[in-house]
Amino acid sequence: MRIVPPVRGLPKLWPSKFFYGWAIVYASFLISIAQVPMYGPVFSVFVKPIEDELGWSRSTITIAFTFGSIGGSLLSAVIGSVLDKYGARTVTVIAGITVASALFGIATMSEPWHFWIAYGIARSAALAGVSLGTSVAIANWFIKNRGRATAIRAMGQRGGQAIVPILIMPVLLILGWRESFAVLAVIALLFITLPAFFFIRRRPEDYGMVPDGIRINSVDKNESIDHEISWDLKQVRKTRTLWMITIGMSAGIAAQIAINVHAVANFQDQGMSEGLSITIASMFTGVAAVSMMGWGFLLDHLHVRHVSMISMGLFIISMFILLFAESYVLATLFAITFGVATGGWTVSQMVMIPNYFGRMHAGSIKGFISPVEGIIGISGPLIAAFLFDQYGSYDLAFIGAAGAFFIGLITFYFAKPLDPSKAVRVCLDEHR
Repeated sequence: MRIVPPVRGLPKLWPSKFFYGWAIVYASFLISIAQVPMYGPVFSVFVKPIEDELGWSRSTITIAFTFGSIGGSLLSAVIGSVLDKYGARTVTVIAGITVASALFGIATMSEPWHFWIAYGIARSAALAGVSLGTSVAIANWFIKNRGRATAIRAMGQRGGQAIVPILIMPVLLILGWRESFAVLAVIALLFITLPAFFFIRRRPEDYGMVPDGIRINSVDKNESIDHEISWDLKQVRKTRTLWMITIGMSAGIAAQIAINVHAVANFQDQGMSEGLSITIASMFTGVAAVSMMGWGFLLDHLHVRHVSMISMGLFIISMFILLFAESYVLATLFAITFGVATGGWTVSQMVMIPNYFGRMHAGSIKGFISPVEGIIGISGPLIAAFLFDQYGSYDLAFIGAAGAFFIGLITFYFAKPLDPSKAVRVCLDEHR
C-alpha cells in the first residue's frame, strides 16, 4: 500500500495515511461475497431441491438463470455510461436493495414464471449494478496495481462461491430452500448496500489524486504522472480487437457458466451424495479464490490476452477430466484444474476492457459489448440443460464447453492491442 497525506472529503472510517483506493477494493471484496447467490455454483445448489419439491424440469429451472443473464447484459449497456459519468456508489446501493427484494420474492414463489421474474431481476441487478459497478470503481482507482487490486475483489466473488454453499447447506437441509433464499436476501441487504454507501467513491481525481495513490502535481517528480492513454467507444467499436474480445469473452462465459450451473447436479447423477457434490463445487471455487492473487500479480506483468489464453487452455484440459470424473479422485483433479483456470479467467474478465482501452470509458465500452456477451454467454447453461433432458447425460455439454473454450483461446490470440499512437492522451489533472 502506498502511504499518502490525508485527503478531505473521504470517509473517516478509513485511515487517511493509506491510499483510499484500497478501501474501494476491500469494500468490493465484501460486496462480492454477498452477491454470490446470483452465480452458477450457488444456483446449482438449489436445482435439485426445487426440482424435487415442485417437479420442474432442469430446463425450466435454468430459464430463470437465462433471464437474469440476458437482463443483466442489456441493463449493463445503460449502466455502463452512468458509471463513467457518476461513479458506482449510488448504482451499487440501489442494485443491492433490488437483489435483496428479489431474493425474498423467490422464497414465496409457486409458479415457474414467479421464479423466472424474481431470479431474473436479482441476477440482472447483480451483474449490471453490483459486479460491473465494483469492477469499474476499482479500474478507476488503479492502473499499475490493477491486477492485484482486482484479484482481491475477485477473491471475494469466488471465495464466496466456495463458502456460501457450505454455509447455506445446514439451512437448506434443516429448513428448506425457501428459507435459504430468505437468509441470502438478508445477507445481500446488509453486505452490499452498507459497504457501497460508506466506502465506494467515483475516481481519485475527485480528491486530488491519480490512480495508485500518486498525488497530482506531486513534489516528488519521480512519482508524478501527467498523461494517460485512453480510447473511447466510438474509436474502438470499429476495430477487430474489440470484436475478437467480445467473441472470446462470450464463448468463455457460456462454457464456464454452464459448468458452474450444472456441476452439483452432474456429480449427484454420478452417484455422489448432495453434501459431497456441493463440497466438490465449493472446492473448485475455493481453488479459484486462492489462485487469484497469483493471477493478479501475473496480470500486472503480462498482457491480459496472454493470461486469458492460458486460462482457456486450462479450461480445455479440465473438460476432458470432467468427462471421466466418476470417482472422487478424478472429481478432485477436475476441481483443482477448473478452479485454477477460473481464477485466471475471472480476474482477466474484470480488467480486460480497462487494460486494452484505458479506464476513462471502460464502463460504456463494457456496456456496449455486454448484450452480445449476454445473448451468447447464457446459451451455455440452457443448452447444457436441454442436452441433459434429451439424453440423460451432460457428456455432450462438456464436449461443447471444451469447443467454446478453444474458440476463446483462438480469438484472444487475434485480439492484438491497439496502436497507442492513435489513442487520446488525457491530462490527468483535467479529469477533475
